[in-house]
Amino acid sequence: MKIQERLERKENEAREAFERTLLFIEGVTVSFDGFRALNNLSLSVAPGEMRAIIGPNGAGKSTMMDVVTGKTRPDTGSVIFDQRHDLARLDETEIALLGIGRKFQKPTVFDSHTVFDNIELALKADRRARATLFWKETAREDARVEQILKIVRLSAMRDRLAGNLSHGQKQWLEIGMLLAQDPKLLLVDEPVAGMTDVETQQTAELLKEINSEHTVIVVEHDMAFVRELGVKVTCLHEGSVLADGSIDEVSTNERVVEVYLGR
Repeated sequence: MKIQERLERKENEAREAFERTLLFIEGVTVSFDGFRALNNLSLSVAPGEMRAIIGPNGAGKSTMMDVVTGKTRPDTGSVIFDQRHDLARLDETEIALLGIGRKFQKPTVFDSHTVFDNIELALKADRRARATLFWKETAREDARVEQILKIVRLSAMRDRLAGNLSHGQKQWLEIGMLLAQDPKLLLVDEPVAGMTDVETQQTAELLKEINSEHTVIVVEHDMAFVRELGVKVTCLHEGSVLADGSIDEVSTNERVVEVYLGR
């Protein structure tokens, strides 16, 4: 094959790969006082995919999510969402309105409101002053809240104050509040930290159900939980992709074992 033909083939493959992505990160570098939190990071996530991100502390997992959500701007590189939006040029509010939602490790809910009210307050709606002033609850909104409560296993808790929920239930409630925004992409940070074994199992089932309609990126340290998800795994190390593939492929990778799993 001639050199020109090879170049054209690579360009076509790259174009096709890009066209199959919802999130496309290429050559992203982020430095803090000389420390490279992300180092020429490149990865892509397809529409409808669930991806698990693993790696040791300081690998760049949180910084990657900060870049995607607009909290941190990259020094170099591209972050393209839905094939046309350059997230590096947008602020956090603009990115959220595009359909990107993030759940942090520590759940943040309105403790003095009921579980139902928490979901209702988070519903995607017109937030301009006039619309908010004259807002009225509708049957359609009630039905949507009930649907979300069922998905996150909290229907029986609908009238309970959020502050009285267990840690795991608060995690589910916050995931439900994200779903209320109807995002295209959910970023979920260590969802099973501090959960019981039963709650961990239920969370895996919950995320797989959510993934039937939403693209999901899960950052997690619990390898048993990652295995339960049964999705493609990407391991980060020193701000770059160290390995990716199935959980079996990644967990047996010598470098992954050396820098992460062996510790």
